[in-house]
Amino acid sequence: MGSRALEITIISGEGLRLSRSKRVEKNAFVTVSADQTQILASTRMDVDGGSYPTWNDKIFVDIPIQSRFLIVEVQCKSKYNGDRVVGGVRIPVKDFVGGFTPTNYLNFLSYRLRDRKGEKNGIINISIKVNSTKGDHVDGFNYSQPWLTASYNNQIAATTIVGNKDSNNGIVTGFPVW
Repeated sequence: MGSRALEITIISGEGLRLSRSKRVEKNAFVTVSADQTQILASTRMDVDGGSYPTWNDKIFVDIPIQSRFLIVEVQCKSKYNGDRVVGGVRIPVKDFVGGFTPTNYLNFLSYRLRDRKGEKNGIINISIKVNSTKGDHVDGFNYSQPWLTASYNNQIAATTIVGNKDSNNGIVTGFPVW
């Protein structure tokens, strides 16, 4: 099984609340996981930001190729209750992988957070860059670099260049996708 190497920068949060009447005062941090796996990484705690924390923490994670979601949760460390989830979001991997987005493209994204009850609870601002795709290289060939996609009468033709990365020659393949 392959994995995708992601560079995620957790930039900031906006309007975070512990309840309708109580704002987050301090000690907010963010955890990142893929689908339903264990936590892959977390940020440092913002001790001063209150309900508008700023982290600007860059984290590097590898997520499995088959992962459909990246789960980002904002949590708050409490002196009495331990870690408490303020809000979270399930980010579809297709928001930053595939389509016309090339590898190493920096995506700036903002998402609405939802608390455990499903109610709106702030916004998270992040950037995500897919550094490389592991597991799709066979014998020095890369089989997954899209080169051109065109459509005509609802038919999509995808073209892929297959070749050794150290040479200037390669095989161009195309196939219709209905």
